[in-house]
Amino acid sequence: MACDYECAPHRGGWVAGVCATVMALGLVSGASAPAAAQEPSNHTQAMQGLRHADASHRLAAMARLADIGTAADANAVMPHLRDDSPAVRQFAMALVWRLWGRSGDPAVDALYEQGVALMRAGELTQAVRVFSDIIARRPAFAEAWNKRATLFFLLDQHELSMKDCDEVLQRIPLHFGALSGYAQMLAGRGQPERALQYLERAFQVNPDMPDAKLAIEHLRRQVEARRKKSV
Repeated sequence: MACDYECAPHRGGWVAGVCATVMALGLVSGASAPAAAQEPSNHTQAMQGLRHADASHRLAAMARLADIGTAADANAVMPHLRDDSPAVRQFAMALVWRLWGRSGDPAVDALYEQGVALMRAGELTQAVRVFSDIIARRPAFAEAWNKRATLFFLLDQHELSMKDCDEVLQRIPLHFGALSGYAQMLAGRGQPERALQYLERAFQVNPDMPDAKLAIEHLRRQVEARRKKSV
């Protein structure tokens, strides 16, 4: 249950992203700001640029944050998942994933990149070990839980995946990847009511998730059909 940009194989399902998007991390790597707007020179200017009325300035600010931003900066970027500009929305989604993938500890970040590489290569069990090591070292790092949740899903260990999603959501309640992934697993377990709640929360945060609208409509029909049967 991975996003379209996920490194691991997409395991069927109507929602993009169980708890992780990995390939999106590379979308903003080395990103360049639009020529119409000068890239901010420091963090303060970048944060101010996010609020600029001109989309090119918002993009320039995000390009700078791709280089110097921290995981905490994702909170300031997330509102732009609903930006009026499609280009800003797309960049914002990739940037949020990239920032979430920064622990603040260079040694942990190096391990994280190793785990991501293993996921891309399909070495899922080995990747689980790497992210488990990261979690043991830095349990507050939400994206390590998130990546392991994706791996557990791909390994058909859904109970463990949902437990890790819970850990992600304790740390980042608006993590749309974890919310949508949880929804997919709940729907697969015949719990459309709970699945709908999680997916609607994810959609409120990130309305550009592929197929989310169709998935929500499908779940609503399931919930309504159950309600009619119970009457």
